[in-house]
Amino acid sequence: MRTTEEAEPGAEDGRAGAAARKREQHGWYFYDFACSVYSTSVLTVFLGPYLTAVAKAAADSEGYVHPLGVPVRAGSYFAYTVSVSVIVAVLIMPLVGAVADRTGRKKPLLAVTAYTGAAATAGMFFLDGDRYLLGGLLLVVANAALAVSMVLYNAFLPQISTPDERDTVSSRGWAFGYTSGALVLLLNLVLYQGHDSFGLSEGEAVRICLASAGLWWGAFALIPLRRLRDRAVVREPGAGPAVSGWRQLVATLKDMRRYPLTLSFLLAYLIYNDGVQTVISQASVYGSEELELEQSTLIVAVLLVQVLAVVGALGMGRLARAYGAKRTILGSLAAWGLTLAAGYFLPARTPVWFFALAAMIGLVLGGSQALSRSLFSHLVPAGKEAEYFSAYEMSDRGLSWVGPLVFGLTYQVTGSYRDAIISLVFFFALGFVLLARVPVRRAVRAAGNPVPERI
Repeated sequence: MRTTEEAEPGAEDGRAGAAARKREQHGWYFYDFACSVYSTSVLTVFLGPYLTAVAKAAADSEGYVHPLGVPVRAGSYFAYTVSVSVIVAVLIMPLVGAVADRTGRKKPLLAVTAYTGAAATAGMFFLDGDRYLLGGLLLVVANAALAVSMVLYNAFLPQISTPDERDTVSSRGWAFGYTSGALVLLLNLVLYQGHDSFGLSEGEAVRICLASAGLWWGAFALIPLRRLRDRAVVREPGAGPAVSGWRQLVATLKDMRRYPLTLSFLLAYLIYNDGVQTVISQASVYGSEELELEQSTLIVAVLLVQVLAVVGALGMGRLARAYGAKRTILGSLAAWGLTLAAGYFLPARTPVWFFALAAMIGLVLGGSQALSRSLFSHLVPAGKEAEYFSAYEMSDRGLSWVGPLVFGLTYQVTGSYRDAIISLVFFFALGFVLLARVPVRRAVRAAGNPVPERI
């Protein structure tokens, strides 16, 4: 199945075509700008501690809550709820990806998922008292909606950029996202730290911070929804609009077997991205438990990562234009390994060195994510963008559990968070080796796509 237009946007002639493509690209950047505040302010900083406190307020004398009659320790409620949201997203993503590709209606589906997530996030304003069930439901809806919307968002990338533009466009999208994440987090921190001067309790300040992320998401999602356009498709004979999520997932994986080099890249990405996601989720634990740093120090470090990730995404985008995306990603994986090695030796109760570690993470974080996305976009057969990006998104969100398991088991065996953090070097080393073995030029040709000059 292919679009009725040319497979590559570069086929559009003249200045009008180039201008239309730039307009779509500028609109596309703003979805990252809209939704990234959820990942930063809600999921990374505020919701985990607050929802845990709400669950503890509802817990029985032994510290358990009972969602649907299942006994759950209040301190584990947030983690379990995130896991449920991942399962829901994994079930939905292949189905939505298939519908988007077969109907060509990515934009309406993006609108539905974006505003579902934004509304659920804005609804977190009402999480007071012991409403832990409401909090869990809103978290599942918002997290799953974000994951599904990113499938649709990413699937636009091959359609709005030529092969030679793709690294730059993807990097700018990530940079827009990290910029908004840093800006909103900074505003939230001003409100949170000075809640007394604003006449607010700490809980009220947190709920405003949570809800503001949903309002921001919904407001700025209007820009990509106005500028992006759907492409018409020609259905294959006998193709229905959709099948069940599991059947579609099986069908997608079977189809991907026709492109073994694309699968090879996905395997490498799955492994090194597992390391990236584990560092993001466990760095604050390492800082608080092993380095004995205060919460305010950790929040400033998160803000520093957001700011420098913008610089890193744009800088690595420039490197990719000169050296190719694959070489630049390999360089970033080496930098990740060196960063974790340096983190092993950080002295306790010394914020300045933790800030230096955060700066190193920020510089490689945005670029490695942006270039992985753009490189994968070259390996996707035309007309199957959303379907294949659902598999990519599952690698990003649905399968990143081995790293936290290794981190936790290492700590359990050794009793040392330093040993746990250094154990993650394995993911970057193995990912480096697997990615280095992927012949990306041959993989692009095998997917039926034109090979850019630098890749």
